[in-house]
Formats: sequence, structure tokens, C-alpha cells
Amino acid sequence: MRRGLNLIYNASGAVAAFCIASIVAIVFAQVCLNLIDRIAALTTGKAIGLTIPSYSDFTGYFLAASTFLALAYSLRAGGHIRVTLVTGHLNEKLRRWVEAAVLLIALGLVGFATWYVVLLVVESIEFGDRTSGMVSIPLWIPQLPVAIGLAILTLALADELVGNLMGRPASYDDTDANLLSE
Repeated sequence: MRRGLNLIYNASGAVAAFCIASIVAIVFAQVCLNLIDRIAALTTGKAIGLTIPSYSDFTGYFLAASTFLALAYSLRAGGHIRVTLVTGHLNEKLRRWVEAAVLLIALGLVGFATWYVVLLVVESIEFGDRTSGMVSIPLWIPQLPVAIGLAILTLALADELVGNLMGRPASYDDTDANLLSE
């Protein structure tokens, strides 16, 4: 089971990295097209008008996808900000219970958000909502990675909570030993 969960978390992180690389590629391509346009304007007196239609929209969609798809991987890797000012001074047993309470609260909040984002995706499909812009696509397409990312984060939080209650160390406390080798 652990290998399957880690595969999900790592795959989600890999897709997030692909989305970031896609942002770089789209912006680089648009900068090159702007440069060609500028050179054409300087040499001929008239710009060609080269552009990637809705490139800013697509980079925004990729940014949202990369942000949400990376959440579970970042949690497992210890990349989320944690304030240990209080828990660092607690004994092991009390610290474990405080961690469990925080994980339970986070699980409730993220589970709630996941539920409503999934409902939003379903509603967008039912009503046939489309994005605005030069290139109009079904709205559920950019919403889906957000819902998937939140669902995977919900799974990761439940995984951490169960591990905490079973006495296992948190994955984010020892990144190398827990994230990659389990």
C-alpha cells in the first residue's frame, strides 16, 4: 500500500513539474514571437502580429494545476511551512497528539475544499461552462487538476494522520527515509 501511495504522491509532483515546464515553454515561445515581431517592425516598419492565442490564460491554468498537484508531494517532502515553536518544546507523547489534532483539522478543511471543488467541476460539466478569452475551452478542464490535487492532498493528510495514530514518524520529519524509500 505504501508503494502505491508514494507512487500517487510522486506522480502528482511530476505532473506539477511538467506544468511548470509548460509555463516556461509557453512564455519563452511568446517572448520569441514578440522579438520576431519587434525585429519585423524595425526592419519593415510594420509588425507581423505574432502571438500565441490566450497564452496568458493557458499559463494561468498551468500555474493553478502545478500549485494544487504539488501540494501532497510538498507535504510529504516537508516543503510546507510548519511552526514548531510550541511543538518543539512538548514531550513526544503530547507532541504526537498535537500533530494528530492539527492533521485532523487540516484533513477536515482540505476535505471540505475538495468536496466543493469537485462539485464545481461537476457543475461546470452540467452547464457546459466555457472559459473566456481568444481560445475558449470547457471550464472543467482547468478546474479538474485543482480538484485532483486537492483530492490527493486529502489522501496524503489522511495517510499522515493514520501513520501518526499508529506511532509512525511523520514523513515530513525525515524526508529522505520516508518519502523515497517507503
